[in-house]
Amino acid sequence: MKKKLLSLVACAALLAGCGSSNSGGSADTPASGGTTNENGEYVLETLNITVDGTITATVDAGQAEFVQQWEEAVSEKIGHPIKLNITQLDHSDYSGTVSRTLTTGQPGDAGYPDALIMSASMLRQYQTTGLLWNLANAYDNAEFQSRVTLPSINMNLRTADGAQYGFAPTYGNGCVTYIKKGWLDAVGKTVDDIKTFDDYYALLKAFTTEDPDGDGTNKTYGVIAAGFAKLDEAPYINYMPEFWQGAYPSFYPNKDGVWVDGFAEDATIDALKRLNQAYKDGIIDPDTEEAGTKQAREKFFSNDQTTSEGVFTYWAGTWLRTLTDNMNKNEVKNQNGELEELVQLPPIKEIKDTVGGYINREAPTWVITDDGDGNDAREQAIFDALFETMLDGDKVQTLWTYGAEGVHWSTEAEEFTLNKGDAEKEKTYTYEAGQFHLRPNPNDPNSLWKKNHLDAVLVIAPLTNGFVDNDPLIQEGNAFFTANCVDAYPAASSATLTDYEADLAEAKKALVNKAVVGEITPEEAVQQYKDEFGSVSDTIVEELNSAAQ
Repeated sequence: MKKKLLSLVACAALLAGCGSSNSGGSADTPASGGTTNENGEYVLETLNITVDGTITATVDAGQAEFVQQWEEAVSEKIGHPIKLNITQLDHSDYSGTVSRTLTTGQPGDAGYPDALIMSASMLRQYQTTGLLWNLANAYDNAEFQSRVTLPSINMNLRTADGAQYGFAPTYGNGCVTYIKKGWLDAVGKTVDDIKTFDDYYALLKAFTTEDPDGDGTNKTYGVIAAGFAKLDEAPYINYMPEFWQGAYPSFYPNKDGVWVDGFAEDATIDALKRLNQAYKDGIIDPDTEEAGTKQAREKFFSNDQTTSEGVFTYWAGTWLRTLTDNMNKNEVKNQNGELEELVQLPPIKEIKDTVGGYINREAPTWVITDDGDGNDAREQAIFDALFETMLDGDKVQTLWTYGAEGVHWSTEAEEFTLNKGDAEKEKTYTYEAGQFHLRPNPNDPNSLWKKNHLDAVLVIAPLTNGFVDNDPLIQEGNAFFTANCVDAYPAASSATLTDYEADLAEAKKALVNKAVVGEITPEEAVQQYKDEFGSVSDTIVEELNSAAQ
């Protein structure tokens, strides 16, 4: 089979340090395939998909039942059986492992994906390689088109010549800043008092010095994040937006529509100065420098509040419920002995004046691999079996939204109690026959299941069967984000950027960390970047602007 490959330089950069941790499949996943029937039609028999941590029905949390019910429902819709194989990779090195798979294998090989999940930046990286199928025609003629309420999400994925290599079933979502209400009360503030960066900074100082947890030690911190910036993943600044404000440490189109290198701008120097001052003042948890998302959030909702923080910026919507549940599970309490609550901080003035609001990232996408044979039969069959049914509005979409019936959700009459025996947290749920409801989490029987892959509120074509989780915190979180977000800049894509993207991200992370902790000045950080990558940056900007003309 003929297939275009990424440049050798790109492969070397992308494959460096690749490794995988498969929680739902392995390299022994059978080869995909199909047959041609007597009418000359391609019949898909086996479908291999590669996914990241956004599929929450993992092997240990009901994935087998999800696969079984998917196969049954899709076979009924398509008219013949299809075997579904899921390879679920470690979220932390997903892009690296995908790169190794796509650049060393080809469709038909054991373990090679027919379809897989990609971030917006990954999509732009791969859509020029010939590895992905142009699904524009299939998308335009999909049955779900009549129910699409957010058409711009996928139209924005199209290239200048109208090709579409990714399918986004939802919009992207983004991060908002959460504050522990008990800590606000302890320092005599409300969320309405935090209007400007100075207000925000003063709050972080108060959380650091005024003993908001009430244990008399003054060992708390104002804020923690998964890194001072996420330099390898757009939109880069979403975990510490108040400090970055209008700075954007990557390539982006400015207000005049001209692509520029944001890391080389004075705005980045200003952001690094703010971060450096906060680090010197001790209001940023020093673990931020190397923390991943898991470590940062677990410190935030830790029961040991002397090592915790009052502010944490993280994903909106469902995560308002998840963070709250984890605090309750860990019995995090305010100074009055009551279970802690979270409030959401509206964007401060400086964010509104520059970016406009919290950033709604470009939507994650699904892609189909192209076998390069010039015939679309295989690829169209994959689209019909996977994407067409994913938004059927009913049985299959419910599987992707909530998981397996009887495991993750049910409409049967039932009653169950969470946290039985705990006087403060015990809660009994009672449902009548026919009433849609979520069930206890297979991994944590003292918490409710939340969702599988699709968010019912973010999806581009809503469910038509009325199965909507009415969790008030999730609704509150989604409504807050929708009212306070702006769309992210489009992810940059050029040949030179593809070759150097990994090196740029690694270098920028090192420079940011050094500037924040005071090993070098912010000015020196930006100058060192220009000295090492100036010519590369100029070439990338030139390519981006040439492509935009």
